[in-house]
Amino acid sequence: MEGRASVVAIPVYISFNLLILFLLVFFSLSLLLRSHYVCVSTGTAHHFSFLLNTSDYRILRMDEDHDRMYVGSKDYILSLDLHDINREPLIIHWPVSPQRKTECGECGNFIRLIEPWNRTHLYVCGTGAYNPVCTYVNRGRKPMEYVFHLEPGKEDSGKGKCPYDPKLNSVSALINGELYAGVYIDFMGTDSAIFRTLGKNAVMRTDQYNSRWLNDPSFVHVHLIPDSNEKNDDKLYFFFREKSSGMGQSPKSQSRIGRICLNDDGGHCCLVNKWSTFLKARLICSVPGADGIETHFDELRDVYIQPTQDTKNPVIYGVFSVSGSVFKGSAVCVYSMADIRMVFNGPFAHKEGPNYQWVAYTGKIPYPRPGTCPGGTFTPNMKSTKDYPDEVINFMRNHPTMYNAVYPVHRRPLVVRTNVDYEFTTITVDQVTAADGNYEVLFLGTDRGSVQKVIVLPRDDLQTEELVLEEVEVFQVRSQQLYVASPVGVTHLALHRCDVYGEACADCCLARDPYCAWDGNSCSRYSASQKRRSRRQDVKYGNPIRQCRGYNSNTNKNTLETVQYGVEGSSTFLECQARSPHAAIKWHLHRDNSDRRRERVLKTDQGLLLRSLQSSDSGIYVCTATEKNFKHTLVKLQLVVLTNQAVNNILVESGRPCILVPHWLQ
Repeated sequence: MEGRASVVAIPVYISFNLLILFLLVFFSLSLLLRSHYVCVSTGTAHHFSFLLNTSDYRILRMDEDHDRMYVGSKDYILSLDLHDINREPLIIHWPVSPQRKTECGECGNFIRLIEPWNRTHLYVCGTGAYNPVCTYVNRGRKPMEYVFHLEPGKEDSGKGKCPYDPKLNSVSALINGELYAGVYIDFMGTDSAIFRTLGKNAVMRTDQYNSRWLNDPSFVHVHLIPDSNEKNDDKLYFFFREKSSGMGQSPKSQSRIGRICLNDDGGHCCLVNKWSTFLKARLICSVPGADGIETHFDELRDVYIQPTQDTKNPVIYGVFSVSGSVFKGSAVCVYSMADIRMVFNGPFAHKEGPNYQWVAYTGKIPYPRPGTCPGGTFTPNMKSTKDYPDEVINFMRNHPTMYNAVYPVHRRPLVVRTNVDYEFTTITVDQVTAADGNYEVLFLGTDRGSVQKVIVLPRDDLQTEELVLEEVEVFQVRSQQLYVASPVGVTHLALHRCDVYGEACADCCLARDPYCAWDGNSCSRYSASQKRRSRRQDVKYGNPIRQCRGYNSNTNKNTLETVQYGVEGSSTFLECQARSPHAAIKWHLHRDNSDRRRERVLKTDQGLLLRSLQSSDSGIYVCTATEKNFKHTLVKLQLVVLTNQAVNNILVESGRPCILVPHWLQ
């Protein structure tokens, strides 16, 4: 969006140097008058590069009440309009003091926490140049007010809320006026904790410098999941990875799921102001080998919680990578809350001493069972954890880990990538209603700056079929838009991009994209409310012979024949690329007695390369694609090979000099 600037008439007798100076000044001012960001469209995605002296963009909050998206970066907080993403954003500049910047030249206030405080304000925290600081932001009561500014005089310490070092991961959740955070709380990054601050209750944390509780963790996600209809049973789940505790043949790193009760007040004599309900378990994501040895993906990278109609049982999606250096790989595993609760209700891990192995605890479990919330379904008469017997608190301090691990659904990953030059780093899942059922579409961000759109289809024998619908180079889901943050900006793209599949019914059907269906004229967005009879879609099987009956005959008829010229002795490239990555490509030459040699022909994914052309190479070339037993023509062209004499005659007649073809092009 361009800002408006007035135009000033310049006298014609102005000197040249003065004119240049004026243009430079005017150009500089125009940059200031312009919108604070530039939208660059690549045809597949819109990338917003903000004209600010900042970096390290992170999408920290989607505000459904105000239809805003809040982005944090170095020294800046941005508010983008989700109804009109091209509209100029609201911007807050929140740098550190000049004195602090002098002490730490490369430091800045990296925004790491944005939480809704009430209907009019946000609670925001930044690293503050290794001195964490928090404050309140007024966002207005109504979306149309476009209010966005810091509240003066409201700054407070960010210790226990935001990390000192911007390179350290942290997670947070503001619930009932209390802030829960997984964070490092010291300058050196050695004291990690799960903290509770703000609110009327006492500040709480995990046991300090106790590696049995937290062992150099990297926090990934936090989410509130109710355990029952009783609010006192509500638990907050933390997802993180940490150094191995040495259980069994342990790798260097292990992925964890931990939980605490929201109404945990700590112990009375032991664990004072420390969690007395904290438990953790290992998350397994592995591929079983033919020899029985499992390949583990131990590094948890991201988590997405997919809601269901039962709020107590969402579906947990996790992205994992390999911690070793033997090979590069990543996977997506799915977990059920039933399996997670079963592990937390199972045996505790126990170790007699440093030189002993971890075993399942077989002694007497004190009452109430460690990890149980006070005032809940099983402890209605205990209103606080301070009422718990000392033996329960002491047991919790020494046994925070469950012996059994949480395995994914069907005990195998949903998606696996190995021997590739990238890793999955983030995930978002969207549930789509198609003509033949409901499907989960996975959007997987990679470390090379792309997003893969993947659907996994169930089969009758408990096996699955994975389809990569497309991969978009971009450098969570709402209103059918995907938002991606990177160090240099923000990108958004539509979840449905049906035009990339072409206009043919067969291509649209073979795409098997639940967002798209053929409407009789083109591949367009599918809506479950539309009449089934007028839409052609088959996500499960992708059968164009059945779905596009009556339309397939036009597919080959509509293929236009083109003419391509080549020069004898040179090379030429016949381009043909299928829209579907699953199609098999074949070339056909409509000419008899051809003496083409295989060493002169190179078939690639993009087409056919013919080297050292001969007159006998002339003819009709047809490129066909076959998928799901459906065959159709993609390209039909006539190759005409001209002799060098014919080319020279044409150039002489046109009065142009002859052009010799270099040997390295032949």
